[in-house]
Amino acid sequence: MGRILAAESIGKRFGRRWVLESAGLWATPGRVSVLLGRNGSGKTTILRIAIGRLRPSYGIVIFAGERLDRPRLPDLAVRGLFYLPSDRFLCDRYSVREHLAALAHRFPAAAVDDALEMLRLAPFLDRRPPTLSGGEARRAEVALALARQPRCLLADEPFTGLMPTDVELLAEAFRRLAAAGCGLVLTGHEVRPLLAAADDVYWMTAGTTHLLGSPADARGHRQFQREYLCGREHGRS
Repeated sequence: MGRILAAESIGKRFGRRWVLESAGLWATPGRVSVLLGRNGSGKTTILRIAIGRLRPSYGIVIFAGERLDRPRLPDLAVRGLFYLPSDRFLCDRYSVREHLAALAHRFPAAAVDDALEMLRLAPFLDRRPPTLSGGEARRAEVALALARQPRCLLADEPFTGLMPTDVELLAEAFRRLAAAGCGLVLTGHEVRPLLAAADDVYWMTAGTTHLLGSPADARGHRQFQREYLCGREHGRS
């Protein structure tokens, strides 16, 4: 099956520094792709380029077979892309219930009840984001994605700072989206849960992106093991 999203041959320079030189990002329907790399390697940068938040110095973005000279997140969202940034994006003025109601109003086919049950959000429906823990807020955000049933999900550091129980719920939600045909790209440094969720592992280093293959292939890649992976699965930075 073809890719739903591709950012190809991406270069990006900030001032005199090239963060990306020949990098890529790919989302394939029904698969979870994990993008790993050290801080500053360009993971968030390439996600933002893919959704149009940043302009690349060169390279192309393709969504659903269409080359986009200037991708825009609102247009991509209408066509089925859901972007989950590393920072919170829920509106402080509205409760979890009101967020989900707004989604259901805009997208009547949204599977809100299933998302509520999957992410165990019933106790928090009438609470506003400032009263939620980091894990509760992230579960509410992922519930919006799950209910929306997107064609493509880009999630930047979705597991950062979460308790193991929250990580397990989110990982299950991501796998459910993939089973429904969504193409997912996840980033982060939480190696164990990311590899557990992954079908395909990509490594971003030296301004470019390398496909390592399955999680087992990634763990067996000597350079990746030496330069990035060593110690991270056991909680060392």
